[in-house]
Amino acid sequence: MPQNRPGQRWGDAIILTLLLVLPMAASAATGWCSWFPWLCSDCGAPLTEATGFGSNPGNLRMCKYQPANLGASRPLVVALHGCTQQASDYADATGWIKFADKYHFALLLPQQQPANNLSQCFNWFERANNERGKGEALSIQQMIDKIKVDAAIDPQKVYVTGLSAGGGMTAVMLAAYPELFAGGAIIAGVPYKCANDATEALSHCGVSLSGQVTPMKDLTPNQWGSLVRKASNHGGSFAPVSIWQGTADTTVNPEDQRELVDQWTNVLGIDQKPDVEDTINGQPHKLYKDVNGRVLVETVLVKGMGHGTPIDPGKADNQCGKAAPYILDVGICSSFYIIKFWGLDGP
Repeated sequence: MPQNRPGQRWGDAIILTLLLVLPMAASAATGWCSWFPWLCSDCGAPLTEATGFGSNPGNLRMCKYQPANLGASRPLVVALHGCTQQASDYADATGWIKFADKYHFALLLPQQQPANNLSQCFNWFERANNERGKGEALSIQQMIDKIKVDAAIDPQKVYVTGLSAGGGMTAVMLAAYPELFAGGAIIAGVPYKCANDATEALSHCGVSLSGQVTPMKDLTPNQWGSLVRKASNHGGSFAPVSIWQGTADTTVNPEDQRELVDQWTNVLGIDQKPDVEDTINGQPHKLYKDVNGRVLVETVLVKGMGHGTPIDPGKADNQCGKAAPYILDVGICSSFYIIKFWGLDGP
């Protein structure tokens, strides 16, 4: 499969970083961290770093958080930060550490490095990183395998979520490694395989930094679903998915949420008509169920929200977060409601 030349890839990265907040850069040699340490990111407190988790072809760092007295056979949540963010900031500001302590699950937070992407975005749009057995997707799978052993994780209770480029990579992981996950949550993300290179990402995925929403390509549910089914030889069921988006997002077209619904309802074998329409904290909320009444897809469309993870700072059980760039105080804690969707709020 043809690859961009290194010089061309860095040129693309500079141009695309100017145009987009979402990832539009490309990989550099893994040795750059030792030559130019300021181009690499460490985990940062309260996270700790693990090494030796495999071949790590995506050159990511493995950051983790394990609550005191975690115990055996507990769940794992994989949380993927957005562009320009650090794993430690994303873990704390979005409330994941609060809920890991409260509900006793481990956290895995892969950290992108500037040596791979100038904006520290996961490279969800590259074939070298968005397919099974390749690049960043394989690195994350190797991290999951390691922490499952090290922390005695219940292998049936592994979940993945992410914002923006992390949301794009969440879709990659759910598609490329469906056997690993019991649930997913995509926040301001894009459908799996809406792009396979930087040019397609610019023109097909509804991403922009111009202040004007760009078009999102419109495929049929079956076309979107086929892209996921072709990503692996998986013959079993796929994970339920929670999909969050803001109506005022000019970085990711809000229409991406509709295309994500088309993709994942089709993959999960249900139709595109919601079975329940209600509200959460005043925000429109839709549930898509199978014939047995099990919710397999939910959406939350946050009115007036721009590009970011929704939070609701406070001490109540359903509150979380600290406002920061792309961590938006809009009166709803997405992490809490994602945990409820996954069923992790029980004993």
